[in-house]
Amino acid sequence: MKPIFRRLVFFSMILVAGTGFANAQTKPAAEPGAPPFGPQDANEPVLQSHDPRYQLRVGDTLDISFRLTPEFNQIVTIQPDGYINLRDLPDLHVTGKTTPEVTEILKKRYSRILHDPEISLMLKEFERPYFIANGELGKPGKYELRGDTTVLEAIGIAGGFNDKSKHSQVLLFRRVSDKWMSVKKLDMKEMINSGDLTEDLHLRPGDMIYVPKNTISKIKPFIPIPSIGVYGTP
Repeated sequence: MKPIFRRLVFFSMILVAGTGFANAQTKPAAEPGAPPFGPQDANEPVLQSHDPRYQLRVGDTLDISFRLTPEFNQIVTIQPDGYINLRDLPDLHVTGKTTPEVTEILKKRYSRILHDPEISLMLKEFERPYFIANGELGKPGKYELRGDTTVLEAIGIAGGFNDKSKHSQVLLFRRVSDKWMSVKKLDMKEMINSGDLTEDLHLRPGDMIYVPKNTISKIKPFIPIPSIGVYGTP
């Protein structure tokens, strides 16, 4: 069975939890520049990497081991600014990088003071990727993001729509900076009626889905993070 038909069947199962659709249909607002929900998401399928490597985040703990010079062994935690403190070297920014990438950087850095250092890096503690689903759902809450998950699949994980859900105006919030969130309005009714799942967006860690009870007349494509409180906390 092709992926698009699997998702159509999955979505039909989600709708069992809800009642009829509302009549209003709203097209997603265009977003300026190159936002996280760019044209490549809306107009064509995105090639998803298989088994992508984990990217380091604030709060992760790393165990750095030196095989030939164990006196340099150290355990570091990524600080809120994305840096780690290194023994005998300047701080290093590591958020967004993978462990193999950081290992190579450490080898180059420590080669300034050590001869051909052999370094291994192990991720000891980390926050598992997650998404948040709030609003008119069977089981709203915070869920672990396991592998490639779309908005429709996430709604199913969160218990599906309930009888008060506004299916045609589901909101997807995504952090773009420390102060701003981007917002995408998704018309699930139009999506399933047309059979076009190109806007069944793939979630990123930290995304929040909000299913409203009533029609949302206006919402800006970008909003300050403090304003998210009315929808829930991403």
